[in-house]
Amino acid sequence: MQETVVRILDRVNCPDDLKSLSISELYELSEEMRKLIIKKVNTTGGHFGPNLGMVEATVALHYVFNSPIDKFVFDVSHQCYPHKILTGRKEGFTNPDSYLKYTGYTAPEESEHDLFKVGHTSTSISLATGLAKGRDILGGDENIIAIIGDGSLTGGEALEGLNNAAVLNSNIIIIVNDNDMSIAENQGGICSLLTELRNNDGNVKDNFFKSLGFEYHYIADGHNLESLIETFSKVKDSKHPVLIHMHTTKGKGFEPAEINKEPFHWILPGTLDHLNEEPVPEEESYESITKNYILKKKNEGMPIVAMNAATPGVFGWNKEFRDKLGKNYIDVGIAEQQAVAMASGIAKRGGKPILGIMSSFVQRTYDQLSQDLALNNNPATLLIFWGGISGADATHLCTFDIPLISNIPNIVYLAPTCKEEYERMLDWSVNQDKYSVAIRVPMAISYSGKQDFTDYSVLNKFKLIEQGNKIAIIALGSFFEKGKSVKDLLSKEYGINATLINPCFISGIDEEMLENLKKDHSIVITLEDGELNGGFGEKITRFYGNSNMKVLNYGSLKEFTDRTPLSELNERYHLNPDLILKDIKTIL
Repeated sequence: MQETVVRILDRVNCPDDLKSLSISELYELSEEMRKLIIKKVNTTGGHFGPNLGMVEATVALHYVFNSPIDKFVFDVSHQCYPHKILTGRKEGFTNPDSYLKYTGYTAPEESEHDLFKVGHTSTSISLATGLAKGRDILGGDENIIAIIGDGSLTGGEALEGLNNAAVLNSNIIIIVNDNDMSIAENQGGICSLLTELRNNDGNVKDNFFKSLGFEYHYIADGHNLESLIETFSKVKDSKHPVLIHMHTTKGKGFEPAEINKEPFHWILPGTLDHLNEEPVPEEESYESITKNYILKKKNEGMPIVAMNAATPGVFGWNKEFRDKLGKNYIDVGIAEQQAVAMASGIAKRGGKPILGIMSSFVQRTYDQLSQDLALNNNPATLLIFWGGISGADATHLCTFDIPLISNIPNIVYLAPTCKEEYERMLDWSVNQDKYSVAIRVPMAISYSGKQDFTDYSVLNKFKLIEQGNKIAIIALGSFFEKGKSVKDLLSKEYGINATLINPCFISGIDEEMLENLKKDHSIVITLEDGELNGGFGEKITRFYGNSNMKVLNYGSLKEFTDRTPLSELNERYHLNPDLILKDIKTIL
């Protein structure tokens, strides 16, 4: 049902409609937008604090500049909800029936006002330099505006972008949205630089941005429309690189989010409905197991170091945990490349680094995994969280880590199926000194009920769980339970007692076991919660390539899906046990 409470917004259907509004009407519009964002995000979940902090700045940007002729590039684009409201997509915020119509990030297929589909950080300045260079080569004269914030300047690409933008000698406007936060607390020397600038109203002797070559402007209150409009108007159509440093409040307009910024960066549906309820006791999870292990080892005197790149919430590393670790905890900022190289250095010196990374963000680490870590064979432990097929948007898919990590020499990539295996793998990895190790941490916890005594230093030794014949099911990590379901169906429907194998190792194969399967098996099925191309199953298929063994690989296709329901993906990829059974039937 369509909302009827908005007033000014009823008159705003495109950015041009802003230009006829008075300043007081722009303020009223900003409050209307903020209320809509609060209600919508509480209903659907999504990025909360970043969007509330960008409302006035977005209104001012569209008031002064002329999108889509002038080009806006949002970093991460998790702060683009106000932009979407003003660029023809307000029904996604006013009409609950349309709440899910638009993605939470900029998307060119939605609007000509969106230039790029992005959801990873520190990219806006680099993308904007490309737009500016393309404009200059083609003889255009539009403004190119990059918006960056939420700690994104701690990412290496942002600094590379600044380095190149500063010498363009043409129009590029960079807006640094400084809310003194990343997802958690902001980290590093860049943070200290911004703090010094804020504390001195932008006037310091050694201004980093000026030293690079930017015309620098400071806006003390990034929610003051008069200041925003005045500064934006001043730099519009400039013929040289400009950087505007504006101070905003993350979570602006919702007091709990202003006071306690970290948990309100991104919220689940219904979060605001339960603000005054007692916290629910933490149930055992792989996150809690990891925290307890790290604290235990730290208290025992092990030189253990818990590391992450600005996303501690992904691993459940809350403030209490971080405070208990003290100097044994490091947040490197939004810089996974730095994290991997630093972990390699810690390991080289005899420390015990445990680096947590979300699967989607592993993509930024490829060169460091290969060159800085694996080539030097340093015994760091990497925990890969959230890996698997999901209904996520295209920018945060977690299906690519298996092909990426498992094909780098010297990295042992492990896939536990239960708590007991995870604990054993984690402890083995931390205590050994021969290999770089990654562990793909499952999402949902399960239990075998038996302590794991496996010696994982014997590499690529698969576990034969149940011996059968005719058909062998090799089910990796989080898909092990799916493998058990397929085995049960084969027994029920066809009376076939299939062999069930838990491979444990993603990065290698058990050639001896695979060779033995040739004796009394004609079909091998592989199951993996990730992309097939370059994945685990292809290693098995390649082994059997010159034999009569039939191999069926199950996982995801090489594609970018975008908020596609998991149920639909399971059908598309034939991941449901009954569909796997149908495929087997065609061979039988």
